Amino acid sequence: MKKFLALLLVAVMVLSLSASAFAAKKITISVPDPTTSYIYAAAEEFAKRATEYSEGTLEFNISANGSLYGGDTAAGIKQLGAGSLQMLILASSVYASFVPGFNVISVPYMFDDQAQLLKYLNSDIATELFNRVNRMGITVVGKWTRSFREVTNSKRPINEPDDLKGIVLRVPNNSLYVEFFTACGAVTTPMNFSEVYNALQLNTLDGQENPVDVPFSNKFYEVQKYISFTNHMADAWVVGINSRVFKGLDDKQKAAIEKAGAEVQQWNVDMMAEQDQVALKTLTDNGMTSNPVSPEAQQKFIAVSKSCYDKFRELIKDNKLFDATAAFTGRN
Repeated sequence: MKKFLALLLVAVMVLSLSASAFAAKKITISVPDPTTSYIYAAAEEFAKRATEYSEGTLEFNISANGSLYGGDTAAGIKQLGAGSLQMLILASSVYASFVPGFNVISVPYMFDDQAQLLKYLNSDIATELFNRVNRMGITVVGKWTRSFREVTNSKRPINEPDDLKGIVLRVPNNSLYVEFFTACGAVTTPMNFSEVYNALQLNTLDGQENPVDVPFSNKFYEVQKYISFTNHMADAWVVGINSRVFKGLDDKQKAAIEKAGAEVQQWNVDMMAEQDQVALKTLTDNGMTSNPVSPEAQQKFIAVSKSCYDKFRELIKDNKLFDATAAFTGRN
């Protein structure tokens, strides 16, 4: 009887250890936009692939609308570094408040198109830049592109810089945006994104600027009349994981996350190209007017940007990075 009980105890311990060994590590990914957004879809694709590559030892939950950090992106980055957030996907332009070099990606008209931006993100220049968040306790496991930014407003089409004069425009809390749009004549208002819809609805703001998916997923067609394809700034997504969380994973789990992060980069490019057209159709079907900016008018915007280069250099605080990026994109 004692032998039987001993064998039974051993069997229970083995089963318990086996269950523990195969218990999936659960990780929550926070994204700033709604479940209808591009970045939520990209996060889902990332989670699916990372789960598959880890053979089910990783499980992911995705939290939308920046709810885990109250919509305050600066607080979100701090929480990620401290470990109260496990994973966070935020724009590189937001990280510029902590790592000024990220401003180089959003220098107006620094990049020709998505293809050039993608090539840059995979360069040694960008790898060194993105790794600067390591000292904040954040490990970058993905560098994804965003659609270029456009201006929406309730006043008039924006065809050239003069059309922005007097427009009260929400911009991110980033001096680069303030400098550029102030130089164009806009009245810039830095504001947390979670407050933007209400401000547009109450006419506290005339407009905002973001990739086309943002007015689409946030239903800005209810409070905005015009979308102008200024294509004024590039941006990127920083896919970050708390470094202690990442170090706590086994090698296979780390590899699964890194592989998924790398693969979703191209998946995201393809998805955006298709969905930008869907987003624009939704905006115009719901009453917004779309206007392209002519190449001649775009040169006027470029001239404004170049007039700000000295200030941009001050914001980036890294002339070597600025010059290397400008040389990479042919802007030197």
